[in-house]
Amino acid sequence: MNFILRNAVRPGWALSVALVMLLSACSSDEVEVYQERPVQELYNEAIAALNNEEYLQAARGFDEVERQHPYSVWSTKAQVMSAFAYYQSNKYDRAILAAERFIELHPGNKDVAYAYYLIAISYYEQITGVGRDQKVTRQALNALQTLVRRFPNTEYARDAALKIDLTRDHLAGKEMEIGRYYLNSQNYIAAINRFRQVVENYQTTSHVPEALHRITESYLSLGITDEAKTAAAVLGHNFPGSEWYQDSYALLDENYLRPEIKEDSWIVKAWKSVF
Repeated sequence: MNFILRNAVRPGWALSVALVMLLSACSSDEVEVYQERPVQELYNEAIAALNNEEYLQAARGFDEVERQHPYSVWSTKAQVMSAFAYYQSNKYDRAILAAERFIELHPGNKDVAYAYYLIAISYYEQITGVGRDQKVTRQALNALQTLVRRFPNTEYARDAALKIDLTRDHLAGKEMEIGRYYLNSQNYIAAINRFRQVVENYQTTSHVPEALHRITESYLSLGITDEAKTAAAVLGHNFPGSEWYQDSYALLDENYLRPEIKEDSWIVKAWKSVF
């Protein structure tokens, strides 16, 4: 009886297999037909998608212009428009790649400055809080600085200059966060090294007064009074009304000390190198 049952299901099973094989064969024989379309038609469709805020569709449309008509004048424009559309759709990595490719292929094009700007703001838009890794912040700063250096008289450079200040402030904030952690852990040398980064590399940011105060605090904790007095003196000279100077002065006063410049201090040398 088991033999009969086993044989009874075989015809249906065989038919199913045959149908699957037939369908597979049919699907494998289907070849996608490539049909070239007029370049202006493709470009206009991509522009229409862009105007409708269908940014990803627009980007793909501009890519199709280049794919089908790589040597047309429309293709050159489509490349930079593709980068813009990817940026608008928050596909920042693809925007950067598209803009970099445009720059590589058309270094003398009038839209190259804009391509550099798209790269810079694509990095800039990805900046995260100071609690996260700041690799992308440094990439943004480098891209913004490159834009200002290469195209100083453009509207893109003016906007980039503002973003540079914000980016540098962000990087300084990261150094301060790490420095405070070390200070609270009583790892004073490591803390000083972080605050020193702010004083030496980010002197025009809003974090400098606190950095000088924390340096004063750290050196006092180590018993290195000359550097503590110098940090407080530089702080008082440059930010006399700052609450951080008041705190530094109070710390020195508790130890019967006064702010005083030590000319061979790294703090004085770092400050003079900028001002």
